[in-house]
Amino acid sequence: MPNASADAARAAAPSDHRGLITVCTMLATLMQALDSTIANVALPYMQGSLSTTSDQITWVLTSYIVAAAIMTSPVGWLSGRYGRKNFFIVCLVGFTLASMLCGAAQTLTQMVLFRLLQGIFGAALVPLSQATLLDLYPPEQRGSAMAMWGIGVMVGPILGPTLGGYLTDVYDWRWVFFINLPFGILAIGGLALFLKDDGARNPLGFDWTGFSALSLGIGALQLMLDRGGQLDWFDSGEIVVECGLVVLGLYLFVVHLLLAENPFISPRIFADVNFLSGFIVMFFIGLVLLASSALLAPYVQTLGGYPVRDAGLLMVPRGVGTMLAMLVAGKLATKFDPRLQMLLGIVMLAASLWEMSRWTPDVSPLTLSFATTLQGFGLGFVFIPLQVIAFATLPPRFRTDGTALFSLVRNVGSAIGVSVTSFMMAQNAQIMHAQIVEGLTPFNRMMQTGGAYLRWNAATSAGREALNAEVSRQALAIAYTDDFMLMFWVTLPTALLLLLMRKPRGRGAPAPAHAAMD
Repeated sequence: MPNASADAARAAAPSDHRGLITVCTMLATLMQALDSTIANVALPYMQGSLSTTSDQITWVLTSYIVAAAIMTSPVGWLSGRYGRKNFFIVCLVGFTLASMLCGAAQTLTQMVLFRLLQGIFGAALVPLSQATLLDLYPPEQRGSAMAMWGIGVMVGPILGPTLGGYLTDVYDWRWVFFINLPFGILAIGGLALFLKDDGARNPLGFDWTGFSALSLGIGALQLMLDRGGQLDWFDSGEIVVECGLVVLGLYLFVVHLLLAENPFISPRIFADVNFLSGFIVMFFIGLVLLASSALLAPYVQTLGGYPVRDAGLLMVPRGVGTMLAMLVAGKLATKFDPRLQMLLGIVMLAASLWEMSRWTPDVSPLTLSFATTLQGFGLGFVFIPLQVIAFATLPPRFRTDGTALFSLVRNVGSAIGVSVTSFMMAQNAQIMHAQIVEGLTPFNRMMQTGGAYLRWNAATSAGREALNAEVSRQALAIAYTDDFMLMFWVTLPTALLLLLMRKPRGRGAPAPAHAAMD
């Protein structure tokens, strides 16, 4: 990354096409943010088209998240090595082409491979957009520039499920990915024509050893979580090997971090108690962030019986709640103790998950919207104060690494959360199905009279099919309840970490926020 003086020098030079460049960078940000949630509503349709199970189809989400998490680290070095403009355009071209390949995928293997490519190229879009806007505007206008950038980051997750539901309902789930083509072309053309080339520099060598060790650990962990349920965990040799690679990769990364002369992440960054506490909080919030969204869309379609377009609309309140809460929290961040705001956010997030754990398949749209809006407010009141307090005492020289680490740990937490909740849902649904069936014997008097006998008469094939469908539905509802309760218990302990944080001194403005919702 360029140093502060270089940034200031570039920002001081006015651009003749500042507005057009801003629009193009916002398009890049919006594309990346959209693709983190736009596929959620379409997952049930993709599952049938690609002939996969409910836990396998979540690889479409986790493969993208993990690739983006791994490739976040070398963005600064690659930008300096090849020039920001060149690197930005290459990433946009790669992301757009990968999106088209995702839309044309015919098998799950192809889809996961193309989503990995999407994540690899998409990892740089948000950081490059932020850096471009910071350079484009002088210091006195950077606050407004970051506000525009932040709104773009938030609009993506809000529009994603709704736009995905509309495209899937009116056209086909493949248009969820094809929609990136016009935006990609506009962004690529605009940046190629109007963005000035800052030229390639000769930065210090990148720590590829540490990066490779971390990538090995994260990649093997995600592969183990995704395939563990399918292969019966440690009864499978593949899972044992992947677990060994996780331990080896993370061990080598920690050892290299502590002993290397110039690791790509300085260990001194973790000496700051506020940052370390915020780092851990971000991981646990990441566990809930995308997992709750990924569970919500199939829930309202599979159990609630809502059509895909309505399912997309029901996802809007969560995003709107997050956006409103972030705007309010941003205003209050320097006026009130951020720890109190975070406590309020954690309580609201936990309360929403508790309410969701009490849902039944016939949950009303009003009840559903209330819980998801409350969850959105909770997330918003955690994200902004968390960034303020985590970076308040961190030395400025560690700020860039700190924002990258926050993005990394959030993406890793999100990927783990989606994998674990998907596996738990599939396993618990099978367990509950078996337990419910145990009580459905010919001697069960509830099954011998009334409507139950007429509708679920085990003596007829139609009755047996209807009975099995109802048992599966009830078992799945219980499995969803268990997942929501699991996330509730994951959220609560994060409040204890607030006790370790120190209140920021003074009322200075927070450091430039990283992409909390990218």
